[in-house]
Amino acid sequence: MYNNIKLEKGLYSITGKTFTQALAELDPDANYENTELKGLDAFERQLKRFDIKVKGANSDRVEKFFISTESAVLFPEYIRRTVKQGMDEASIMGKVAAAVSYTDGVDFRGLNVTKSGSTDVVAEGGNVPITTVRLSTNSKTLTKFARRLNCSFESVRKQKLEAFGVVLRNLGATISRDVNSFAMTEITRGITAQTLIGNELTYADLAAFWASMGEFNMTTMICTPDVMAKILAMDEMKYCIGDYMAGGTVQTPYGVTLVKCPQLTGGIAVGIDQSSAVEMVLGGDVIVDYDKLITNQCKEIVCSVLAGFSVLTSGAVKTLKTTK
Repeated sequence: MYNNIKLEKGLYSITGKTFTQALAELDPDANYENTELKGLDAFERQLKRFDIKVKGANSDRVEKFFISTESAVLFPEYIRRTVKQGMDEASIMGKVAAAVSYTDGVDFRGLNVTKSGSTDVVAEGGNVPITTVRLSTNSKTLTKFARRLNCSFESVRKQKLEAFGVVLRNLGATISRDVNSFAMTEITRGITAQTLIGNELTYADLAAFWASMGEFNMTTMICTPDVMAKILAMDEMKYCIGDYMAGGTVQTPYGVTLVKCPQLTGGIAVGIDQSSAVEMVLGGDVIVDYDKLITNQCKEIVCSVLAGFSVLTSGAVKTLKTTK
C-alpha cells in the first residue's frame, strides 16, 4: 500500500521514467480502483500519506514537506508539477501544435511534406500524384529554456503552499512565454507576409488573410494584444462576444480562434492550420534539480525544459503584416 512505500531520491534518477512513473511501479493505480483513493495518482497518494495539503485556504506551510527525510523527497515533484501548471496555463501550443514529440537527444530533424499534382483525379494510364515526406535537410538543436528562483528556506518555510504555488506558477508562465516567442520565430522564418489592402487593418484584411490559406483551414490566428484589440473593436466582431462569455475564447465569424501573444515581433499576425502545420519537439518533461532541493531544502530552485519547432506542411502557416 501507498503508506508502506520507501521514498528515496533515487526515484528521480531512473532512466526513462519520471518520479511519478517510478513511484507508480511500486504503488500501481490499479490497486485503488474500488477505493476512496481512486482518481489519485501515486504522488498524490503520498501527499495524503504525509497529510500535506498543497491547495486551498487550509493548505500547509512549505516546511510541512520537511517533517521527515521521506516526505522531503516529495518536494521536487511538487515544484515540478506546480511550475508545469504555470507553463501549461501560459502556453499557446495547445492551439498551435499539430503534434508533440519527445526525443532523448539534443537535436532533431523535422519532417517536410510536399505534394505534386493539382488534382487526385487520375486518368487511365495516367501518373498518380505523389505526396512526399522527407526529413529536413538540416537538423535543429533543441533550445533550453530555464529560470532560477532564489529563495532561502528561512524566507519561505512559513509560507502557505497556496501562496508559494502562485510564485512557482508565475515562474513556469515566464518560461512558457519565451517558448511561445521562440515558436513563432521558428515557424514563420522565411515566410513572406501578406500586406494590408489599405492603410489600416480592416475586417476585409482578415477575410483575405483567411482566404490566402487556400486548401488549408486557418484554425488559429496569433496576434499581439494591440492587434487583437483592433480586431475585437470591429463592428463585425460584436456578435462574437457571446462566444467568449461562454467558452473563454474569441473566434471570428468564420471560425478562426484569436490567440494573444505579446511576444510577437515585426508587427505580424500568424495564421495556422493546427491540424497539419507545426510539430513541437520536447527533450523530456520539465526538469527540476531534485538533489539540491532535497538536501539543501529551498536554497534555490532551477527549472528547465528543452524545446524545438518545425513546420510539417508548407502552406499551413501564413503571416499578415498588420501595419503599413
